[in-house]
Amino acid sequence: MKKHIVVLTGAGISAESGLQTFRDNDGLWMGYDVYEVASPRGWNKNPGLVLDFYNMRRKDVAAAAPNKAHIDLAILEKDFDVTIITQNIDDLHERAGSSKVLHLHGEIFKMRSVVNDMDIYEIRGDIKLGDRATDGAQLRPHIVWFDEPVPLIEDAAEIVATADIFILVGTSLQVYPAAGLLGYLPPDIPKYIIDKKIPHINTRPNLYFIEKPATEGVEEVIKLLL
Repeated sequence: MKKHIVVLTGAGISAESGLQTFRDNDGLWMGYDVYEVASPRGWNKNPGLVLDFYNMRRKDVAAAAPNKAHIDLAILEKDFDVTIITQNIDDLHERAGSSKVLHLHGEIFKMRSVVNDMDIYEIRGDIKLGDRATDGAQLRPHIVWFDEPVPLIEDAAEIVATADIFILVGTSLQVYPAAGLLGYLPPDIPKYIIDKKIPHINTRPNLYFIEKPATEGVEEVIKLLL
């Protein structure tokens, strides 16, 4: 039986594909206050602005391509059972060839009814004010905003608990509840932490720090595993 590798990825892996990180130190996201474009409050205040913002993000993601880190993680499936849990809303893992990807914070190429979270549709173009779901409600991006629950966090915790090997790539571990997933890891397994700036992590056994960009760090871990 193949060993189960669980990978938790964040904005740092997609940054090398030209997608800017979710939130800078100044609290702005691509020049916008994050709560103006990524919260229920912002949506209620100005849904047109929110839709415009995500329509731009959708174009950015469509124009981006998977980088070597995405591709190397997909290649790992030849020798391991690999599950990727990502905080990213892009589809670069899927385009690189990964077959099991759980998106904690939603997906940019999906939209849903503002009334029914389960009424979800594919979207490649723009979402406009007046675009309606089958229930008649306005469509919104299928994104988990600030101050909204993360529906898949329990599924993610169950996956993490089954890991034989854990790899963290490009996340600051500042966004909860995703950052809390490390608490579900079996204590005795190897845990590889890859980031240009290693995040603070409470001391636990079998931690290996690789302070490099995602593309270089993932390549280094693969050499160690194979």
